[in-house]
Amino acid sequence: MSAPAAADAAPKPKGKKTLIMGVVAVLLLAIAAAAWMLLGRGHGDEEEEAAAPPAAHAKKGKDALPPTYLPMENMVVNLADAGGEKFAQIGVTLEVMDQKTADQVKAHLPGIRSAVLLLASQRTSEELLTRDGKEKLARDILREASHPLGYEVEEDDPPAQDGKTRRRSRPVAFNPIYRVLFSSFIIQ
Repeated sequence: MSAPAAADAAPKPKGKKTLIMGVVAVLLLAIAAAAWMLLGRGHGDEEEEAAAPPAAHAKKGKDALPPTYLPMENMVVNLADAGGEKFAQIGVTLEVMDQKTADQVKAHLPGIRSAVLLLASQRTSEELLTRDGKEKLARDILREASHPLGYEVEEDDPPAQDGKTRRRSRPVAFNPIYRVLFSSFIIQ
C-alpha cells in the first residue's frame, strides 16, 4: 500500500445514525451546562441578596446606585439663647435610598418639618456654631425623620464618668434614610 492509498483507507463514518446521535449528545451537554450556569448563578445571587443588608445598595464605585436627595424648604427658628434675640435659618436635605423612600418621607414631611423646628429651637447659638452641635442636630433630625417610617437611629448613651460619650453596643436595623445634609445654616 502506498501513502495515498493509506489516506484513502481512513475510517468512514458509520452512518447518519451515529452522526445524529453525536450532535444530539453535544446539544444535550450544552443545554445542561447552560441550565446549570443559569439556575446555579440565579440561586446563588438570591442567597447573596438575602444575606446582604439593604445598605449594600449604597456601595460606592461604578456599581453604586445614584443617591436620591429630598430637599426640605429652608426653616427659620428662634434659638434658646437668653433674651430670645438669636435665630437660625436652616436648610435641610435628606439623602435616602431611592425614590420610593423619598415618596414615603414626603407623606410625613409636615410632621418631620415640625420636629426639626422644635429640635432647632431647643439649641443655643453657641451650641449650633460648633461642628459637634451641628452633627448632634443632624443625628436628631435623622431620628425624627426615620421615626414615622418605623426605623430607629442609634442614639448616644449618656456621658460616662470620664465625660466622653459612648455609643451603644446594640446594633440598629437598616435605615433607608442615610443621612441629613445641611444646605444652608445661618445664625444671627
